Amino acid sequence: MGRIFETRKHKMFKRYDRMAKAFTRIGKEISIAVKQAGPNPEYNPRLRTAIQNAKGVNMPKDRIEAAIKRASSKEEGNYEEVVYEGYGPYGVAIIVETATDNTNRTVANIRSIFSKANGSLGKTGSLDFIFTRKSVFKFKKDNLDIESLELELIDHGLEELAISDEGDVYVYTSFVNFGNMQKILEEKNITLISSELQRIPNSTVQLNEEQEKEVLELIDKLEEDDDVQAVYHNMA
Repeated sequence: MGRIFETRKHKMFKRYDRMAKAFTRIGKEISIAVKQAGPNPEYNPRLRTAIQNAKGVNMPKDRIEAAIKRASSKEEGNYEEVVYEGYGPYGVAIIVETATDNTNRTVANIRSIFSKANGSLGKTGSLDFIFTRKSVFKFKKDNLDIESLELELIDHGLEELAISDEGDVYVYTSFVNFGNMQKILEEKNITLISSELQRIPNSTVQLNEEQEKEVLELIDKLEEDDDVQAVYHNMA
């Protein structure tokens, strides 16, 4: 009984850790958006996106408002968005997106994590041939006529539409078409769970179970770093 309780407690703490990490990541997104184009989401598409993503992970409204207010103050520092590229064990390509107020600290931490996992950092742009940047929108299927929606969105740059077993709809379009697709979905009053720029691998690396575990441990370590916003890889 004690072991079961400890396992449940461990899972609960991991869930809280993931939630705290998500709130921190989106808080930085909000800060960067406000610094770039002001605190009014009506005139700031990036902030509107950040707020949507905050709601998608159940970030409380007062925390969203506090983040916007804090970012509007002169006391709030600026975050620099830096992308790191490298290889993990077994030749798995990994891209790490960060938002940092201290690039020296961040690059040292990222390099250390790669090194301890028998990986290495590469040059910026060295993995461009492996990943393609895509705009990805997620929302609930609910009572939507997906067939009609798909046909309509094709005229606005839709490249792929997929539906998960849980009823989540994923809309994929090009990197440069992000703003246009977001506008169309908003005009159709579709409530977005998230809207993101993701890096989709063009090819993948097949590993056995033990090798996968080793790579996933590296990815977990990267995602735990406070400066890391997102991690992408090409492991199948």
